[in-house]
Amino acid sequence: METINFTRGVPANESFPTADLIDAAGAVFKTHGTAMLQYGPSRGFEPLRQWLAEWQGVAADRVMTSNGSLQLIEFLCLQMLKPGDLVFTESPSYDRTINLLRRHGAKVVGIPLEADGPNIEALERALQKAVPKFFYVIPDFQNPAGATCSGEKRRQLAALAEKYNFLLVEDAPYRMLRYRGKEEATLYSLAPQRTLHMSSFTKLIAPGVRCGFMIGEPSILGGLAKVAEDTYISPGYVAQAITYEWCRRGLLPPQIEKLKALYAPRLDATLAGLDKYMPDATATRPDGGFFISLTLPEGVSTTAVRQQASTRALNLADGLAFFPDGGGERFVRLPFCALSPTEIDEGLKRLAESVGAARTAHVS
Repeated sequence: METINFTRGVPANESFPTADLIDAAGAVFKTHGTAMLQYGPSRGFEPLRQWLAEWQGVAADRVMTSNGSLQLIEFLCLQMLKPGDLVFTESPSYDRTINLLRRHGAKVVGIPLEADGPNIEALERALQKAVPKFFYVIPDFQNPAGATCSGEKRRQLAALAEKYNFLLVEDAPYRMLRYRGKEEATLYSLAPQRTLHMSSFTKLIAPGVRCGFMIGEPSILGGLAKVAEDTYISPGYVAQAITYEWCRRGLLPPQIEKLKALYAPRLDATLAGLDKYMPDATATRPDGGFFISLTLPEGVSTTAVRQQASTRALNLADGLAFFPDGGGERFVRLPFCALSPTEIDEGLKRLAESVGAARTAHVS
């Protein structure tokens, strides 16, 4: 029996624009070879920063790049946090960010996440007790839940950041991958003085390019650039230069359309499989991104289901890891982009069998 991995949110291997990247690499070495092989400013490869600024409609001094967007969170922690400082995240949230925050000694408080974004009433109650250094949010096709924040809640988040004087750290790596429906405004567009907007080319080109970027206030980015310089002098200019040349050639828009055509049927297959095998499951029904999540029936734990799944050649992520301060005992994340519709269907069949076996074991 072939193992099926519903674990990591990785792109499909067949999505990588390998031939175009080879062409871009050859060309950019001829035009920018010395600059991309030498040390340079820690904010990143200047032509890429200029391209990003034009794409995002901001000044270049509001753009910083790094070796993946997670490293920008690391720099933010080094710059802003002392042990014991308060940070909010959604609950659930990206487990690697939670781990980074804990590594820096932050007190991490989770704000319950609903189908349309953070619970605003819970956020206000938490803010009345204490104001965080920042609130880390993933508004579009959230990892791990798959939820998208509504326009109304985005406006409320922007207003609360202004009222209570805290930063919003908006992580948006999945925003471009909307397969249907209408996009909402970014938090950055609603509160540019209060928002650090992050994204990367990991899901749009390939993880191997290790190219993330942040948009925000120049004064904040200046501090992060000093941390970056003290960490690695300058980021990987070779990868950034290739990314720049690839983008300069106008290849990003058709790549996004290619990804949508590849991934939308996989989202549909996941939803159809849940309807077929687990019709009573409480699941998110996103319009894009990489993830669907579901809540298991009462009395059935993620841990028990994972144990059952392992006997059926099905790997599942630990749902508990996505919750910063408890919870997740019945939470399951289902990344679907790296699996074919056939694999998805078989995986969900095995998942339903695993849930049934765990439920039977619990009752007995």
